[in-house]
Amino acid sequence: MKRMNLFLSLLLVLGFSAFAAPEKTTDEPQPEISKEIQIQQAQDEVAKIQKELSKASSVWIKSYNSYMAYQEARKSLRDVKRRIDTLQSRRQTVERKLETEALQAKEKILTDQVELLKAQGTSPFVSLLKPDEAGEQPTITNPFEIVTGLSYIKRLNSQYNDYLLREEELQELISLLERQVALYKELILMDRKGDYEVELEATLLQVEKFKLALDTLISTAEVYEKRIESTEAKINKEIKDQIYKLLNIVFIVVILFVISFLFKRIIKRYIVDNERFYMANKILTFINVTLIILILVFSYIDNVGYLATVLGFASAGLAIAMRDWFMSLLGWLVIVVGGAIHVGDRIRVVKDGVEYVGDVLDVSLQRITIMEDVTLTTVETNRRAGRIVFIPNNYIFTTLISNYSHGSLKTVWDGIDIVITFDSNHRKAAHILKEITRKYSKGYTDITRKQINKLRDKYSLKNSNVEPRIFTLTAPYGIRISGWYLTNAYATLTLRSTITADVIDAFNAEHDITIAYPTQTFYTGPIPAKQLPPENLE
Repeated sequence: MKRMNLFLSLLLVLGFSAFAAPEKTTDEPQPEISKEIQIQQAQDEVAKIQKELSKASSVWIKSYNSYMAYQEARKSLRDVKRRIDTLQSRRQTVERKLETEALQAKEKILTDQVELLKAQGTSPFVSLLKPDEAGEQPTITNPFEIVTGLSYIKRLNSQYNDYLLREEELQELISLLERQVALYKELILMDRKGDYEVELEATLLQVEKFKLALDTLISTAEVYEKRIESTEAKINKEIKDQIYKLLNIVFIVVILFVISFLFKRIIKRYIVDNERFYMANKILTFINVTLIILILVFSYIDNVGYLATVLGFASAGLAIAMRDWFMSLLGWLVIVVGGAIHVGDRIRVVKDGVEYVGDVLDVSLQRITIMEDVTLTTVETNRRAGRIVFIPNNYIFTTLISNYSHGSLKTVWDGIDIVITFDSNHRKAAHILKEITRKYSKGYTDITRKQINKLRDKYSLKNSNVEPRIFTLTAPYGIRISGWYLTNAYATLTLRSTITADVIDAFNAEHDITIAYPTQTFYTGPIPAKQLPPENLE
């Protein structure tokens, strides 16, 4: 009976084993396949994140990599220096000497790298956490700076938006890195054989640095936003004040133009003479423009730095309304400041082929007044003298004006030409002319010599010869003797007349000097043999 029960129990055990064995063979491999898939999926996702981070070319990643490169370079440099010290403390062999030289070369390379990356040594994100500088805040003190203020506000907002974009970019990077940390942790739990601890530690360090930078960036952005709001409010208030002031000025200017227009209409009705109406019209325009200039100047006189801008704006209005008057006023300023013309100077003006020589009586804001004297120009060209000539000051820019008595120099060079016949003694004639000119110009020569010595401090005077100069030249009908001498700038014609009379008397007294005049010679006798061609002599 016991054997029967034992046999039945054995059959039952074998039966259960037969039914249970197939289930074990089908169910146990499933968990192992699922884990491998999970590991592969985690590894693929990590690779995808790393690829995305490498392709992003983010300034945050680059700055962090530079920071880590700096730390690694410093560590390597310390190790190299320590190894060099160890080798140098030992007895030198050929192998150790070669190794020391190689380490020293490596030390130099690492030192250069450390110096290059030194800016990233203290913090990897120093330049990224600092907001961009928008420049000095402008102060709106005139309408011309309204555009500058608006541009400054726009630049501030643009820089703030860029700063917020840095924050968004950093948050996205942190999210990717945190996901990478979670994946590394899962891989460590699922794959005991894998070596993920180093990558996990490096990623955790990177996340820590980025989170610290994010906290700093958020707090800085809040302060930056408050500063922008304060700056924007201040600039908007200044712009509003300038617009209000500009509108008031425009209103006053319009009123002045209306009043001026009404006055011109009244004057045109009651003044018939065209010249008087022209002068009255000019005076009204001048008063109107002057009042506008004064309004602009006193409205913005508190800012001396921009007074030139206002004056330039006013000058543009004057140039349009009173172009001739403005140019004459500018010419007067050039004459007075430059000192080219003074009252009492003798000047020569050439305009449209007409010459005027006279003495300056007055230099006013609009014109130079001269009195025409009896000169060589009036004798030979104008045949008039004693007239009062008014020269607009703007001629100083467009017309040739010669000054015979500029500065301390009150003498000029003058000359006479006398033609003698070809058979005259031209050397004696030149000597006589030189003695006569020297006699009459001696006093002016001494004065000029002293004046030129004074002018050397102001001008570059290379030719300082003041003695009379005689030139012998050929003319169509004789020999021309030209004599040049110094004379008073105000009495050239008088001295020329005196010298000419003496020269004529002196030449006439000489038997071998004959004054020439246009003549023609006709030879009616036989041709001398020396003048015949060689073939005719045979």
